[in-house]
Amino acid sequence: MSFFQETPADVRRRAGLRRMRLVATGLLVLAAIIYVLTVRLDHDGVWGFVNTAAEAGMVGALADWFAVTALFRHPLGIPVPHTALVKKRKDELGRSLQEFVSQNFLTEEIARERLAAAHVAERLGRWLGEPANRQRVLGEVAAGGTRALERITDEDVHDFLAQLLLPRLSREPISPILGSLLDGVVADGNHRGLVDLGIDEVHRWLRDNPDHFAAVVGEKAPWWSPDWLDDRVIAWTYDQALVWLAELRADSAHPARVALDDLLRRLADDLQHDPEVMASAESLKERLLAHPQVPTSAVAVWQSLRTSLLGAMADRDSYFWTRGDELLVNVGEHLTTDGAWQERLETHLSEVVAFFVNTYGDELAEVISVTVERWDADEASERIELFVGRDLQFIRINGTVVGALAGLGIHAVSLLIS
Repeated sequence: MSFFQETPADVRRRAGLRRMRLVATGLLVLAAIIYVLTVRLDHDGVWGFVNTAAEAGMVGALADWFAVTALFRHPLGIPVPHTALVKKRKDELGRSLQEFVSQNFLTEEIARERLAAAHVAERLGRWLGEPANRQRVLGEVAAGGTRALERITDEDVHDFLAQLLLPRLSREPISPILGSLLDGVVADGNHRGLVDLGIDEVHRWLRDNPDHFAAVVGEKAPWWSPDWLDDRVIAWTYDQALVWLAELRADSAHPARVALDDLLRRLADDLQHDPEVMASAESLKERLLAHPQVPTSAVAVWQSLRTSLLGAMADRDSYFWTRGDELLVNVGEHLTTDGAWQERLETHLSEVVAFFVNTYGDELAEVISVTVERWDADEASERIELFVGRDLQFIRINGTVVGALAGLGIHAVSLLIS
């Protein structure tokens, strides 16, 4: 089984390797031809230098040919010791490469240094400044979200709720959590917006439905009171209710608001410490979760939510796209100009990278040795030669040239000595 697939880049590498082999071999042949043609000429003159240079060039070319060839195969098919090194020591080379990468690349210090030098936050901010890039981000989010939503079936949601979530919630005490949450909401004043919304809605309903108010209050009037008196009392009560709601909405320190806050604080405390209130809350929770309609209703809510999300992600004029683009513009501006944002993001990224390097660095590097061990020795040798063989042919070329120059020097020294 072959682990490698030929690519167009491999075809180019193979052609380049073949050309460099021809060049290196051509220089060897040229040196041999010159040597043969000048071997019987007078060596006391110029031809001596030429012949000696050609001879030394052949020696250098042959020696470097042997060295380069011995890395990948037995020269001329002869099993000379310490040849075909890549085939014989493939696994050891893989483990050495793994150790080298692990010690010199997959370290926390180097990862943090390279991340800091990359200025990721600033570059990301500039990238988000381009509308096309923002649309690309939103498009990827929409495509991924659509695929995820379409793969989640109603049966999956129902089973998740009925078999996992609801049973787990029924076992967990809910009253301390609710009490703590309510206490925090009241302490921070986060409930006031909801109270204001409720007051506004009640005020609007009373203002728009005086007849309904009169009918409800009129049912409580005693039978013996005359109609004209009932009408005046109802009208006065209606006006007072509108005034009272307006005052309640305008005055954040209104006694009714203060009383409501006190009531919510007592409820929060009781949910955390009063056994009776805690038991009542747990009983209500259990009755609610045990109701057979709860999973079905939750699935119906999920269906509506999914339909809305799918429609929003499919419509580029929807709130999802317009608001998402505004959000990305804001993020990009902050990352480009705000040093605090840049530092915060790069700090978080640095911690994430450090965690993965420290936790999974050895496992990542181990992929190298495991992969090399799976390779066929002959095929691995051929592939490695394909990638580095072209450059190694320069060793043969340099050996020929350097050998020739050394031959010239040696011949010159020999003449001087003689």
